[in-house]
Amino acid sequence: MLSSGIAHYGHATEVTAVDKKRFETVFHRCDLDGKGYLSREDLKVAVVMLFGYKPSKSETDLLMKQSLHVDCPGVPLEQFVSLMGKKLSVEDRYEKMRQIFSAFDVHCRGFLKLDDFKSAFARVAPRLPERTVLEAFRHVDQDSDGHLSFKDFENVISYGQANS
Repeated sequence: MLSSGIAHYGHATEVTAVDKKRFETVFHRCDLDGKGYLSREDLKVAVVMLFGYKPSKSETDLLMKQSLHVDCPGVPLEQFVSLMGKKLSVEDRYEKMRQIFSAFDVHCRGFLKLDDFKSAFARVAPRLPERTVLEAFRHVDQDSDGHLSFKDFENVISYGQANS
């Protein structure tokens, strides 16, 4: 997840000016006292806000270690933007889809059956017509084997990105 030699999959994501602005906004929201830096706890909150998960102790240690300056006890804005840019640039573009797939795969089989798909949609979109759910299942089940693998999801994502 970090550029410190930890393995990642997918392609590097380019950090845009919009991303940098978002990093700055989150920094200022987390620097409640206006100290000009983020403490360890502030940094954890910022990562949650930006990436949707609480960093582990070792990841937080690594982030703090990479930003230590003699004159600053935490992570200053410029360093924060740089660290979050590195983190974003190596983010796995399929991670969110894997998380969604895993949430649907309540039986931990590595694939979904139509009933799993219906059950998941009943939880997240209870008013969605069953016919729509069935059509979505058939669309994603590209090999028509009655099972949705992560590969089926991945193919749909790749197709959607190629056509956007």
